[in-house]
Amino acid sequence: MMLELLLFGVVLVGGYFLLHMTFFKLPRCKSTAKLHGKTAIVTGANTGIGKTTAMDLARRGARVIMACRDRKRAEAAIQEIVQETGNSQVIFMQLDLASLKSVRSFADNFLQSESRLDLLINNAGLITSGKTEDGFGMIFGVNHLGHFLLTVLLLDRLKANGPSRVVTVASKAYEMGKVDFNLLTTQKELGIGNGDYQLFQRYCHSKLCNVLFTYELAKRLQGTEVTCYSLHPGAIKTEIGRYSGFWWKLIMTPIIFLFFVDADSGAQTTLHCALEEGIEHLSGHYFTQCAPLLNIESKARDDAVAKKLWELSESFCGLS
Repeated sequence: MMLELLLFGVVLVGGYFLLHMTFFKLPRCKSTAKLHGKTAIVTGANTGIGKTTAMDLARRGARVIMACRDRKRAEAAIQEIVQETGNSQVIFMQLDLASLKSVRSFADNFLQSESRLDLLINNAGLITSGKTEDGFGMIFGVNHLGHFLLTVLLLDRLKANGPSRVVTVASKAYEMGKVDFNLLTTQKELGIGNGDYQLFQRYCHSKLCNVLFTYELAKRLQGTEVTCYSLHPGAIKTEIGRYSGFWWKLIMTPIIFLFFVDADSGAQTTLHCALEEGIEHLSGHYFTQCAPLLNIESKARDDAVAKKLWELSESFCGLS
């Protein structure tokens, strides 16, 4: 009996690692591009996918602006990146995406101190309850609206240094998302309720906003040398759920441990969209596993909804 149990355990563990090496294994960015003389901004760069992305860009020689809320954590990440890559051009700049004032301040500081911008990586994201400084739902405010304003404020600098790119980390969760404009207009929120599932639903809605934003942005960038892409990074072990409730963590922790992959794997599609040559004609598209997903759901290509979301976002940010 003991031998049978041992053999079963060996088969189970072997099968698990086989799955990780095949089914769960994500493709890697194959670009050999060097970025000396180029400048990149990465939001949420002090941890997870953002940190791995910043590390790779620094290793390629880029000047990397770590756009983060927490100075202490960002500076610790910078120290590690500089030590690992030998690139001392890794800079912290304060950015709190939950404050439109902070986004404006960041953009002003960047435009005054930096002469160029080649890559804007809208990476930061969260799942939590509460409101932003401006009264928006936290998930909507950080995951979409803060990045929307940041991108718009930096577009002229991106255009001036073309060819340049905007890469926004979305998620396959967009498939479960919708945009309720009535709720957004009246409540400045993507959903109601503060339970873990309601917050997850709101996250899905925000990821659909990311995809629609990129789709509309590409239209508005036609005729320029700026291209943009949204993407699904994969099922990744990150700190995005650190504010989740006890029961959600209890359910999700073993699933994440067993079936999700590391941040290095999760950064590969971001890097592909940022660096791969010859994808300029795919501006506005959604990528997964380092390739465009051409049969994306129709709600992510709804011209009227994308336009309305853009115009409402402009209004929320005081741009119109």
